[in-house]
Formats: sequence, C-alpha cells, structure tokens
Amino acid sequence: MSRSLLGVLFCVIFVSVNGRFVVEKESIRVLSPYKLRSKHDAAIGNFGVPKYGGSMVGSMVYSHQNSYACKPFDDEKKQPFKTHILLVDRGECFFALKVWNAQQAGAAAVLVTDDRDEPLITMESPGENADADGYIDKIGIPSALIDRSFGETLKAAVQKAEEDVVIKLDWRESMPNPDQRVEYEFWTNSNDDCGIRCDEQMNFFKDFKGHAQILEKGGYTMFTPHYITWFCPAPLVLSDQCKSQCINHGRYCAPDPEKNFGMGYQGKDVVFEKLRQLCVHRVAKESNRSWVWWDFVTDFHIRCSMKEKRYSKECAEDVLKSLNLPVEKIKDCMGDPEADVENDVLKIEQYRQVGRGSRGDVTILPTLIINDVQYRGKLERTAVLKALCAGFQETTEPPICLSGDLETNQCLERNGGCWGDSKSNITACKDTFRGRVCECPVVNGVQYKGDGYMSCEASGSGRCAINSGGCWSETKYGETISACSDSDITGCRCPPGFRGDGHKCEDINECSEGLACQCEGCSCKNMWGGYYCSEKLHIMEEDTSIERNPTKFGWFLALLILGAVVSAAFVGYIFYKYRFRSYMDSEVMAIMSQYIPLDSQHHNQVIQHENESLRPVSSGV
Repeated sequence: MSRSLLGVLFCVIFVSVNGRFVVEKESIRVLSPYKLRSKHDAAIGNFGVPKYGGSMVGSMVYSHQNSYACKPFDDEKKQPFKTHILLVDRGECFFALKVWNAQQAGAAAVLVTDDRDEPLITMESPGENADADGYIDKIGIPSALIDRSFGETLKAAVQKAEEDVVIKLDWRESMPNPDQRVEYEFWTNSNDDCGIRCDEQMNFFKDFKGHAQILEKGGYTMFTPHYITWFCPAPLVLSDQCKSQCINHGRYCAPDPEKNFGMGYQGKDVVFEKLRQLCVHRVAKESNRSWVWWDFVTDFHIRCSMKEKRYSKECAEDVLKSLNLPVEKIKDCMGDPEADVENDVLKIEQYRQVGRGSRGDVTILPTLIINDVQYRGKLERTAVLKALCAGFQETTEPPICLSGDLETNQCLERNGGCWGDSKSNITACKDTFRGRVCECPVVNGVQYKGDGYMSCEASGSGRCAINSGGCWSETKYGETISACSDSDITGCRCPPGFRGDGHKCEDINECSEGLACQCEGCSCKNMWGGYYCSEKLHIMEEDTSIERNPTKFGWFLALLILGAVVSAAFVGYIFYKYRFRSYMDSEVMAIMSQYIPLDSQHHNQVIQHENESLRPVSSGV
C-alpha cells in the first residue's frame, strides 16, 4: 500500500463515525388551516441564529420558479418574502446558500424539505469553500430541515391557496433549564491552522472570553472544554502514519495539520496540546480558577500560532508561567505521551464523544453543548450568549442576559400589563430573558401577595412602613394617620374617628351625628379625627381618648394657682431674710460685749467703787 493511500485510509477511518444528529422535538406547530393543526420535529441548521428562548410565527411561502433557492430571487430588491417563512427543497447546492438567498429576499426563516425518507440530519455549512466565505458569517435568520412527508403536506396546502398556511417556530423550551446554573461544554481544537473552522473557533475564544469569565466567576455557569481524538486501527499502530499522528502507542490521534507526514507539524503535536489544555482546565478548577482556561487558550493562539510556526511546548509553558499556572502540576496531569498505557484524561474524552440520552454524538467541530443539548447556529458571541441565557430558569438569569442587545425589557411600558403602584414606584412586573412575568414583589423584606396582574398587597410585619401597606394614609396639621396597623398581618382598617374601607377613609363629624358632647350646656366643634367640647377636647386615637387642650377656665385656674405660689414664695423669702438679719445682729452684739464694756456697765462699776471707799474701817475685836 502506498504512503499517500495509507494516509487517506487512515483519515477515513478517523472520521467515520455513525453520528446521531440533534432533532428538536415538536418545535414546529401548524396553526392554520385548522385541519392541518399539528406539531412536528425539525433539525436546526448549524449556521444562522436560532431564536433560543423565543418563538416566531409567520405565513408559509413556496417559490415554484426557484424551489431549491440555489440562485438569488429575481425581485430580491423588493424583498417578496418579507416577514414570511420560506419553504425550499433540498438538493443542488449547499444548505447555507439556500438560506442566504432567502435572507436576501427578506425571509424571516427557512424550512428545507428533505428529498428522501430518512432520519433528520443537521444541516452543516460548507467547509473549505471560497464562495461561502462571503456570506456564511452574514446569515442571521434561523433555518431547519423537516422530513419529506411534512414538507410535501405544506407545499400542497400553499399551492391550494385557500387560506394562509401559518406556522409557529418555537425555541422557548429547546434549551432545558433544570436549575439556576447552566452547564455547558465546548468541543474544539488546539490547532489554529485548519482552515475556516479553526479561524471561527479562534475568533470565538477571543470575543466570548469576557462573557464566559463573568458568568463563571459569578457562579452562574459551569464550563468544560473537550477535544476530539481518534484511535489508530491495530494493524497500523506501528506505521509511520500512526507514529506521526498518535501518542500513547496509537491510542489517541489527530490528523496531520498539513496532511503531509514528511513535513511541518505532526498530528501528535496537536494531540499533545489538546491534552495540555485539558489539564490546564483541570488544574485551574482544583484551585477555583477554572475561568483561567479562557486566558490560556486566547494567549496561546496569539503567542504560539501554528500559522506563524510558533506552536511548541516551550511557548506553551511560557504562557503557563505568565498566567501563574503550576507548570509541573500540569505536566503530571499530562503524563508520558510515549508510554504504552491509557491516559486517564484523554480516555474520558473519547468516552464522552459518543452521545448519550438526547445530546447526540459529537461529529462536527466546533460543537457547543448547553445543559446536555447541542447548540445549533452561528458560533458568534451574541448568538451563543442568547442560547446560554435560554438555559436559565425564568427570573434566575444573570444581569448580563437582560442587556438591551439580547432582549427587550417589557416592563418599561405600562408595567408590562402587570400590577403597579405609581406612588411608591413598586411593580409586579419582572423582566426575564424569555419575556416579562407578573409576580408580586418583595420590597425591603416585605412580601406582597396577590395575582400579580390586578392586585398585590403587602403582608407581614413591617408592611406599614412601605407606602402604609397600600392602605389609606393622610397627613394634616403635621400629623399622619393611617389605616394600616402592624398588629394586622393583612388588610386595612380605618382608625377611630374615621370611616371607610381602609383604602379610603373620611373623617366622622361626631358633632353633627350626635356622637359627642352630650353634657348640658356643652358646645361641640368637629375636628380632624376627633371633636372639641366646651369642657374637653377629645381626639380618638386607637382605643383611647386623649385630652388635647385645656379649657379657658382651666387656664385661668392654673395661672391663679401659679401666682399664689409665686407670691407665697416671695413672702417666705422676705421673712427668711429678716429673721436671718436679726439673728446675725444679736450674735455680733454678744461677741462685742465680751471685749468692749458698755457705758451703763462702766457707770455702775464707778458707783460701786465709791460706796466701798465710804465704809468705816473696822478696828477688829
């Protein structure tokens, strides 16, 4: 067997996979004519932009003159199929070219009728085709392949022209949304020199990296990269072809990039880099930095491009070091590519390549799988982000899914038809990726309850602090009275002194209704929330009556008593001062008398002295 023939045989064995294609179950529904109402399966094309998370309704049209849509429609400038869904036949040209011509003619979507009775397949865009380069990336409408019998039924109904054939394309649940986290995986290649497909993947890495890392860091998504490898047939394990394109003794292989075993890079170089990128993700994930994988592959394809002959182990390790990734730990993960043993990492990849459940086999590169369902459509930043957002449950989408370039916020106009309170700017409308939902909100920890469309009422403790719990409230004379009570979990009751349903309360005129001032000679004056009597002013608050203002007599009596108290205090003070002065004078006189004799005392002492001198002197006996 010649060297070139063996190489061709080797490649054929590699890519020969009995693949199972992705089919969207009951994604097409015939709305009219009534007798044709039914649901049908379809296989979404792997190009264009399917409306994941949304739906589309349109009238079916079919062109007899250009039924294959392999050439531009004559009056495409007039857009004859504007807003319609165009039905075309399979055959004679690429699927993508049919859709491109339909888009140029104004079609909103395309259904391709199969020309044989077989299981539906995925419509793929052309590979290495120079003509396709001009339009393949410009296709922005969805397309799908339908089975032959359904297609013939639609064509017959359109030809009768008795009434419009209206169908609905529904992708709202084409992407499962089991929980609040989207899990997605991307089957790709480590080589940037494989033509249009590799260029598409490299551009996607660069454009989508920011979105991917935001979603991953926020805990909204869990991403896993995957790489396809093949095994070498046992009879060829020792051949130059297997040695050139495989590692681990023929167990994991990739085609030669140049398809020439004697020059340039080898297939085993590609396999080894695939293994490195898998280990980068595995090791980074262990340290809770799984999103670093996007940095590595982006930097690697810029710094270590195969097109520029820099695709090497040394270059890859330089990128690892620049991102502070543990080189030795990644080497341990990769193992020995020359060993005649299974590689744990690549063995898992080959196992996962085979489809299980509804996912289908991975037969096309690149392939994006979201929540275990294969994505179909253009590998483009916004289109993929829409598909990821469709994988979240309603009301759990991250903020990035609610940006203006992905969806329209229906709550901005008339609350989206939901309940709303203009005074407090509270609404039951909640924007989601699939559209708005009417759901009574939670505001500052207070739950509103109701149907979300016609009514929502605050419930629970603390509800009165938010717009009076939706109850009547009014402020007058610097005082606010409300029909909301924290003692009531729900409902509104007008307070004492008012009557109404709690949502509207009006003051009761106790005077005119004879409810106050029943005493003889009393006069009554109605006040807001109470009444005024000649004797007392009664204001009803909750369950008690409070006297707000005293009567005129009360004021006079209070002033009289106050004057008496002040006068008594003044008299007491004067008396106190007099007594205190008298006491001090007496004390001073007593002290002075001890040291300075008074005149009277001196006179008495002189007389006494004179008397004593006149007495006769006794001679004694």
